[in-house]
Amino acid sequence: MAGRRDVLWIFLWSRVAVWLGAVFALLTFPPNGNVLALHRDDPTIVHDLGYLTDVWARWDSYWFIRIAHHGYDVASGAPAFYPLYPGLLAVAGRLCGGHYVLGGLIVSLAATAGAFVLLRRLAVPLVGEETARRSVLYLAVFPMSLFLQAIYSESVFLLVAIAAFLAAERRRFLVAGCFCGLAVLARPTGVAVVLGVLLIAWRGRAIRDLAAVLVPAVALFALFPITLWIERGQPFAFVHVERLWYRHTATLGPLGGLWDAARTAWTSLEQLTVGSATHTYGPAVGADHFAALNLEATAFFVVAVALSIVAWRELGAPYGLMALVAVVAPVATPAVDQPLLSMPRFTLAAFPIFIALAKVCASQRAERAVVGVSATLLGVATVQWALWQFVS
Repeated sequence: MAGRRDVLWIFLWSRVAVWLGAVFALLTFPPNGNVLALHRDDPTIVHDLGYLTDVWARWDSYWFIRIAHHGYDVASGAPAFYPLYPGLLAVAGRLCGGHYVLGGLIVSLAATAGAFVLLRRLAVPLVGEETARRSVLYLAVFPMSLFLQAIYSESVFLLVAIAAFLAAERRRFLVAGCFCGLAVLARPTGVAVVLGVLLIAWRGRAIRDLAAVLVPAVALFALFPITLWIERGQPFAFVHVERLWYRHTATLGPLGGLWDAARTAWTSLEQLTVGSATHTYGPAVGADHFAALNLEATAFFVVAVALSIVAWRELGAPYGLMALVAVVAPVATPAVDQPLLSMPRFTLAAFPIFIALAKVCASQRAERAVVGVSATLLGVATVQWALWQFVS
């Protein structure tokens, strides 16, 4: 009980701190004039009960709420957003009397609280009570943890992904398979959860355990193309929709994406060192800004891959594989000029890296350093988010 209370306390103070920081930024600083933001700041979609709640409806929140309202028949780019979160949002919004932002906040915060509790419960047998607590702490102050209370799908994905692993560790593979199905209904990287859980099931070398995972996972995911078929007449619209979001499939898959990312990181470094005066590298307007974003995304990617390897060594192949696939798979569909676009946010889904980080940074001095650096970057990201600047 004491461990659960500690985790819930971490949840409470971290979410209140981030919320207050976002509101303070919104009321203190002038809003950002981002042209793209003007298309997402639709009063009929993302405005609800005022700034206290509306501050958490930014950018892709528009699409989640719109799908919850109208389904997938509203726009060609909608199938990029998988149905679990907007489905829960549709229910919660209607239960809240049509206040979809409020409903989304309830869903996100409840899922985050559940994810924190389950992460500790999963980690205790693997690394011990203190390291498990530290894992939750590092997740709570992660620079992109602001998305855990936004109208985004990260919180729900984390909850079902951790639940799948917890059920698999307890050899409840049918339950684990159902959670795997929910994970792939939440985000494309749910495939990483399925692969990790299958490795746990394979420990017993029993085909029935593998089937218990795969059958419900595939059956649940089938609900997505069925829904698209009913609403749009295009059951596989989600397969190629990324091109509408400035992404393309790299020729060599993740290897091609990694090559593009490495080349972009190098030119970004050149831009910030020798090219800023003449805009030799990158776009002519805002070249330094884009270079900094590319280097930030590269740093998050490198650290996440390194921690995934640590997770493989310290926690086992299922956890390392899940983390690696969750981090590397998005590289196969790089964005134009920013191959690692949104990578900082994508790493939030790879929950084993937080257990690995807690294992590596175990001393009080290391904990203070991690919390200090992470909280500072979280504060910066929260201000950007509140002002309608693109975060990740």
